[in-house]
Amino acid sequence: MELFDNETPSPDANPPRPLAERMRPKALSDFVGQEHLLGENKPIRRAVEQKKIPSMLLWGPPGCGKTTLAHLLSDAIEARFVFFSAVASGLKEVKKVVERAEREWLVYHRRVVLFIDEIHRFNKAQQDYFLPFVEKGSIILLGATTENPSFEVIGPLLSRCQVFTLSQLEPQHIRTIVERALEDGEEGIAEYGLRLDDEVFDFLVALSSGDARRALSYLELIAEQYKDDKDKLITRKRAENVLQKKTVLYDKEGEEHYNIISALHKAVRGSDVDAALYWLGRMLFAGEDRLYVARRLIRMAIEDIGAADPQALSVCVAAKDTYHFLGSPEGELALVEATVYLATAPKSNRLYKAYKKVMQIIEENPAEPVPLPGE
Repeated sequence: MELFDNETPSPDANPPRPLAERMRPKALSDFVGQEHLLGENKPIRRAVEQKKIPSMLLWGPPGCGKTTLAHLLSDAIEARFVFFSAVASGLKEVKKVVERAEREWLVYHRRVVLFIDEIHRFNKAQQDYFLPFVEKGSIILLGATTENPSFEVIGPLLSRCQVFTLSQLEPQHIRTIVERALEDGEEGIAEYGLRLDDEVFDFLVALSSGDARRALSYLELIAEQYKDDKDKLITRKRAENVLQKKTVLYDKEGEEHYNIISALHKAVRGSDVDAALYWLGRMLFAGEDRLYVARRLIRMAIEDIGAADPQALSVCVAAKDTYHFLGSPEGELALVEATVYLATAPKSNRLYKAYKKVMQIIEENPAEPVPLPGE
């Protein structure tokens, strides 16, 4: 006998929805970020305006809006939206949905958007199953992934879907999302009457690392703690007291960003492993874009090491690919390994200087003739 067999469900048995879920945009015009895809004349915006949504793979970091965007695209073409998690669902469940979707298309000419979250978790055979249905157009497949589709999605499915890369949300995007939650009287927390110091906005931006869901979860924790207090102004100290976290001084948009990347570069150039690891850690802890870090390491391998150790370039490119493949936090160790390799490698900027010298000569004499044979 089960423990709760005789229990009668309460009318209010459904758990309260988290703030991050309540604040999902209900219209494409409310979506924050991804202007390169949703701005005027951009590809997804044009597809929505034409009401022709192709099967697509949405690749981007957590909390950048992949699931929300899929919902909104489905609404835009008045299609039935079906959500599946590749972590929790098997092929048996997917087959039932796809067969029903095909019947709906053939009988009622109604589109079905099949959204697969974490599609990279499906194996090759499971991904193969979608091919004929995507090809016929009986379903619109929207797959979301935090991993590089080139590595994790089979080639035939890649060729039948458009791949769109979603970017990590910028600080101004996170601030806009938090402000909306504070001001929204229906789904947000306007009834609490809370106000946030500018320092608290910066604090939430730094902690969330471009993840809107995380920022709203932190905001909700703070709001629940202080909603009944007479003092409605949330200071940095009060926010830190709730979250038990601090952030280091690091402004990804300003001078401190460049100071720290410069410090990392100088530590590598000076073969100071401890300093290089410290400045790398500062950047990662503060939420710096990991691929930006990888690009800078590749640049150091070319400029500061060059022919003294050509393997350094391969190590850095491999670190970039590894982070793409694994994501955070495991992929960050590849960046650490590359940084240590660069700091301990022999240094030479002769290639860099030779290239600059050649370009200077070409600029001064841009039309030197090619020597004739035998000259």
